[in-house]
Amino acid sequence: MHQVTRPSILAVDYGRARIGLALADSQTRLPQPLCTIERLNRNEDMRRLREVVRDHGVKQVLVGLPLRLDGTRGEMAEEAERFAQRVRKQIGVPVEMVDERLTSWEAERLMEEIQGRFIRDEKRTGRKKPKNVRDQMTVDAVAAAVILREYLDRQGPTAGKT
Repeated sequence: MHQVTRPSILAVDYGRARIGLALADSQTRLPQPLCTIERLNRNEDMRRLREVVRDHGVKQVLVGLPLRLDGTRGEMAEEAERFAQRVRKQIGVPVEMVDERLTSWEAERLMEEIQGRFIRDEKRTGRKKPKNVRDQMTVDAVAAAVILREYLDRQGPTAGKT
């Protein structure tokens, strides 16, 4: 197990089949897609999330709130709020809901841009991209990074940010 020196913020892109995770430490404030958890059941999902929180020194969790484009709450928003309440209760760190309208769309656009770069590099150099790059880059994790970036942008500049 590695030592964590700075507290981290974890963003969660909640879904019925998968949960995307992204992380930023409180000083650099640079969001990084972390991983995607395939949903099994509530207890197992919480156990794995608790492990991530512990291993990365997470002091705050952001859960994306999937509002409809007109700002109203649908079934998924209600599910995400219940999930956030479970995280707050069972993991014991502050949890904040963050409006995530359009983050999945933006994540898919970013993924296409990244994939396009790899394809152009393959054509230019003749080298294939490492297989694990595609495995690690999931739309869910990138969407969580977008949620985190937008949250941090709204918080304004800090001493650690230029």
